[in-house]
Amino acid sequence: MESGATITQDMITSARNPKIKFIRDLLAHSKTRRELKAFVVEGVRLVEEALQSGWEAQLVLHTDDLPLRGQAVVRGFTERGAVSEVISPQALKAVSDTEAPQGILAVLSMRSLPMPTTPDYILILDGLRDPGNMGTILRTAAAAGVQAVVLPPGATDPFAPKVVRSAMGAHFRLPIQIVSWPEIRAYVKPSGEGIPLVIYLADSTGGVAYTQADFRSPLALIVGGEAEGAGVEAQSLADTRVHISLPGEAESLNAAVAAAILMFEVVHQRLR
Repeated sequence: MESGATITQDMITSARNPKIKFIRDLLAHSKTRRELKAFVVEGVRLVEEALQSGWEAQLVLHTDDLPLRGQAVVRGFTERGAVSEVISPQALKAVSDTEAPQGILAVLSMRSLPMPTTPDYILILDGLRDPGNMGTILRTAAAAGVQAVVLPPGATDPFAPKVVRSAMGAHFRLPIQIVSWPEIRAYVKPSGEGIPLVIYLADSTGGVAYTQADFRSPLALIVGGEAEGAGVEAQSLADTRVHISLPGEAESLNAAVAAAILMFEVVHQRLR
């Protein structure tokens, strides 16, 4: 490592190390993440994306056999003042949330990326509780050019480890905000000079076929939870309901699949 890095020379080998307990608490408890305004990312690719996106790391743990690409990431964070410590593979496996740790783990400080002042393409996830689905939707939203993702109260924690892992770096470039319904309403239906968005609600039971809806105007797309769908607040906010026709025998689609179809229909229509 270069001079100026903050490094503890002793290797962490015990699963009872205080830093291990700290990371376990962050991984396991959303309350801890909220109170400490921190979350955990694992693997060379995700930690590298956090570095390249300018996120601040409080702590970086890595094994001493980390590949050169990973070493460069550690060096980049320590040059910014992060604490970096070597950890044994066994201790890293004990604290890791993945089955096959890649030799690096970082505790990042949470940031709130700014919401667009002139929204044009917003995604609202109402009551989504499956972490894997949420992470997949966030990853897809980033790919589809969604400007921001809004989470009303009741959704799963967007900084939970499975969400972060499934989102594959979307957190570092996509604004993700937990917002009350009155704030959501004021944002998407502003009074005064703001331009109100057309609110489309994904509804498996009816509404306009999604290919017949006009997604070219500034819009917000609401996707409801896996079990109960969108709640009363979401339904009252919606201007139009849209559905995806299912010619097969399935009754419904996975929330992440349905969201992906709708988001890329927006892309398709706007490109066309």
